[in-house]
Amino acid sequence: MHVHLGSSAPPGPRPFSFSPELSDAEVVERVARALVRQGAPRGTLRARAENADAPLTGAQVESLLHELCESLGSPKRVLLLPPDATRAHSGAGELTASLYHRLSRTAEVWLLPALGTHEPMSADELSHMFPGVPHDRCLVHDFRTTVATLGEVPGTFVRHVSDGKLDYAVPCQVSREIASGRFDRIISVGQLVPHEVIGIANHVKNVFVGTGGKESIDRSHFLGAVCGMESMMGRAHTPVRDVLNYMAAAFGADLAITYLCTVRKKDALGRIQTHGLYAGDDEGCFLAGAPLVQRLNLDLLERPLQKVVVYLDPHEFRSTWLGNKAIYRTRMAIADEGELVVLGPGVRRFGEDSGIDRLIRRHGYRGTEQTLEHVQTDPELGASLSAAAHLIHGSSEGRFRVRWAAGGLEPEAIRGVGYEWADVGPLLQRYSKDRLVDGFNRLPDGEEIFFVSNPGLGLWALREKFAS
Repeated sequence: MHVHLGSSAPPGPRPFSFSPELSDAEVVERVARALVRQGAPRGTLRARAENADAPLTGAQVESLLHELCESLGSPKRVLLLPPDATRAHSGAGELTASLYHRLSRTAEVWLLPALGTHEPMSADELSHMFPGVPHDRCLVHDFRTTVATLGEVPGTFVRHVSDGKLDYAVPCQVSREIASGRFDRIISVGQLVPHEVIGIANHVKNVFVGTGGKESIDRSHFLGAVCGMESMMGRAHTPVRDVLNYMAAAFGADLAITYLCTVRKKDALGRIQTHGLYAGDDEGCFLAGAPLVQRLNLDLLERPLQKVVVYLDPHEFRSTWLGNKAIYRTRMAIADEGELVVLGPGVRRFGEDSGIDRLIRRHGYRGTEQTLEHVQTDPELGASLSAAAHLIHGSSEGRFRVRWAAGGLEPEAIRGVGYEWADVGPLLQRYSKDRLVDGFNRLPDGEEIFFVSNPGLGLWALREKFAS
């Protein structure tokens, strides 16, 4: 079957071609994928506010939230899906708390933090991130036990979007709370920001990964790793997003999900400010916000960096599973034979749970080739593809040195997973976050470094990598 729009085939790309064995849903998603890449609009917005040059004011944010809540009508049972404490800088906590207080006047409102594979939030974290929200209204997601399967993205679609690299099916798994049908409105809240697995984080990722199940998380993350993170980070259109968009369209159309997405940037005084807010029920709000992410959150450099120092806030980063954002987000800027120093005073383990921690210790961050071999030879790693993807992401592939200074991991443990060990105490004094500025710094003894105070806020890369 061949499909084209209009009365005659347009010049340029060849018409779409499909095997007759494909389902209607896959044909639709293949066409939609191609059209979106050609710039065709997709979706609508409930509300939008953005300013690339100055942060949104409190009045603008309140006005948008009012507009959003008015557009929802009068829902009686609402589920809010914010990120967890590892994304406290997203601004989603304040928005979620505001939505709770607004909507709970007339509705029964619950919170389900989108933990993904992360550990549950503590009482202190809940109070800090969602001020005024009762803890007994906060549900806990367990990616192993509290999920429902809505359908399956076929292997033919995965093979199509991955250019033949993989051909397994990916189940669409979400929290049973979402699948139950007991909520007449679900609001997913979070930040659009460059990301190593999906290109730009949030939107459908918050739902179908943040409340996903083990197999869906495993297979989507492995897809991203095999397709290559450097070809995806900071990009709006990626194989993983294609798969999650398929889930949203084919299996999530009846879930009454509304997305509220922020775009944020750190100002000259170190304050993280909101420059964009987008709300909608489909891909429209993501496509509206992605260009602002690329404008504000891509730090494009003219020359490779010889030495990069990244600081990890101990309240946010407690494992290399999270802390290796220091590697993901700077690797496209680091010179061959360069050096990355990771300062993680709060890091005390490798994985977010004991099983993944064990796999990281067993296999280490040894690069793509060795990790893919281990997937074939170690059944436990083969059954935990998100861990395998993380091992690939966390390796420099031998291109630059990684010195990991973790506050709670012994030197032999760090060296055992393939990194160079560094003593965090002296390095925190030498590279004090209170004396350094984000970007280029020259120390009193003449050493030049590039400093990143929070790798979760952006992506650092050579300009030439985004020339297209």
